[in-house]
Amino acid sequence: MGIRNLAEMFSIKAGIYGGAPAFLVKKEGRYREISWTDAGMAIRYFSLGLKELGAVKGDRIALLSENRPEWACADLGILALGAVNVPLYPTNGIREIEHILEHCEAKILIVSTVAQYQRTRFLLSKAGKLKTIIVMDAFSSEVASGVLFFKDVIEKGRKSDQEDPALFAAMLSALERNDLASIIYTSGTTGEPKGVMLTHGNFLANVEAAAEVLPIPAGSLSLSFLPLSHVFERMAGYYFMLYQGVTIAYSEDMTNVQQNILEIRPHVMTAVPRFYEKIYARVLEQLENATGLKKKIFLWSLRVGKEAMPYRLEGRDLPLRLKWCYALVSGLVFGKIRRKLGGRLKFFISGGAPLPRAIAEFFFAAGILILEGYGLTETSPVVAVNLPGRLRFGTVGPLLPNVEVKIAPDGEILARGPSVMPGYYKDPVRTEEVIREGWFFTGDIGELSQDGFLKITDRKKDIIITSGGKNIAPQKIEGLLVADEYISQICLIGDRRNYLTALIVPDWERLEGYARQKRVLWGTREELAGHGVVMSMIRQRIEARLSDLSNHEKIKYFRLLTREFSQSEGELTPTLKVRRKVIAEKYRDLIDLMYEGKPAGEPVLS
Repeated sequence: MGIRNLAEMFSIKAGIYGGAPAFLVKKEGRYREISWTDAGMAIRYFSLGLKELGAVKGDRIALLSENRPEWACADLGILALGAVNVPLYPTNGIREIEHILEHCEAKILIVSTVAQYQRTRFLLSKAGKLKTIIVMDAFSSEVASGVLFFKDVIEKGRKSDQEDPALFAAMLSALERNDLASIIYTSGTTGEPKGVMLTHGNFLANVEAAAEVLPIPAGSLSLSFLPLSHVFERMAGYYFMLYQGVTIAYSEDMTNVQQNILEIRPHVMTAVPRFYEKIYARVLEQLENATGLKKKIFLWSLRVGKEAMPYRLEGRDLPLRLKWCYALVSGLVFGKIRRKLGGRLKFFISGGAPLPRAIAEFFFAAGILILEGYGLTETSPVVAVNLPGRLRFGTVGPLLPNVEVKIAPDGEILARGPSVMPGYYKDPVRTEEVIREGWFFTGDIGELSQDGFLKITDRKKDIIITSGGKNIAPQKIEGLLVADEYISQICLIGDRRNYLTALIVPDWERLEGYARQKRVLWGTREELAGHGVVMSMIRQRIEARLSDLSNHEKIKYFRLLTREFSQSEGELTPTLKVRRKVIAEKYRDLIDLMYEGKPAGEPVLS
């Protein structure tokens, strides 16, 4: 008999690994271990504590927290009870939190910090099902009725366990793979978020298939910094790691990831493309600032790395001259980059957004393997992933063993398998729109090669249609441009307009360095953003990047922005995709100038 539910999965692994570390968390300046046994007991007590509070199988319990061991304890405690975890992003706005809590009819909200408690406590007095808030961090101030601390819930569970030691095992045995485990609300680029229902079996099927093709030795170390509220980190950086006995270390926060990497020296990590882009940009910046000889050595090293690439991809022996050269540059030049990533990384897993091919190839040349995959929240999420022995740049790899894919006549990718969701919560209409005859319609356009590699070419629903009737896939063009080291973010505009324009957030640190090198004088970033020297340089880089595209796919005018698009401003989804309509409305006056013959700077196209 196979594993029946996610909580049982952890219980089985805890029995195997016992006193070995399951989690690492930084406290008082150093990382401390939490053993599988201790974590298992905390999960057991927390689950029983929830039951003491009146929670029962099927109840929705919301979890609002950054990554930390308590997230895992709460998650697996909720699941062991048979309740449903509804994860929330710590960065979610309060109105979005309120909407989700009301929609899923959550009875309990678990929050991490005092600050999160203070901004959500008013929800207890609102009409609805919410009756209890549990706070992970205890504090001395007076709390409202209906508020408990995490440690108090664990204590309730400990007493319950003493009274009935068989209760926890009975709870686990009552759970099957088709029981609902989580409702994950996906924002999308427009409209209210949809509640994706995922069962224990959905997650387990995805974990088991991924582990079959991508085994990781037990005892390996992983660093977790992407939000666990997102399905990519939840599966790939958490359930997948636990299933294989990998120790998960938690990063302190997003600003300390680099330092934590050096402290932990992970064997494997999950990350989104933006993470790799920042490393790539730093390397290029150091290259520009290098002396003549150092720059020549690095450029030669890159040429050697690229020359060795086809041999390494195909597992063939390098010719003797190339073998010696690659060994030399791998140790002396690329070794510095690898040491910045801890020095013992076996591979990265990349997801959440398309990875620019140039960046994937650069890291591979440097001896750093990035395995790009593809999936959606609705598929739990992995559909396909590149593998160490089956890697092809420009694709998202071969399909997982238990996933089927076919390409519809219009190019849309359809997926079928045990990891596909049963549907959207309380939304049968939208469920029927995307699941037909057992196939999930992903909304992505792609190609499947004869040897089984999946390639994503476009997003079906994110299409710009110009006033001339031209259909333009913005993500393809944006992907080409964000690979440029001077461009951090971009949003294309042009729907129902007669040509494309762009709002660009430059890499300000690099741009200011360029301006100083060119002896440009400026006072504010606004002044620099419109300076002729800067505009000319960016224009030339845009032209070079888009030179192979059709004229209607090229950008005629652009404007540089002085701040990044952000989730808190509603400009990005939690998975960092641009909300094109929100941005277009927010910058409407600026955009209108680019269509009224009064653009900033000269046009890119004459």
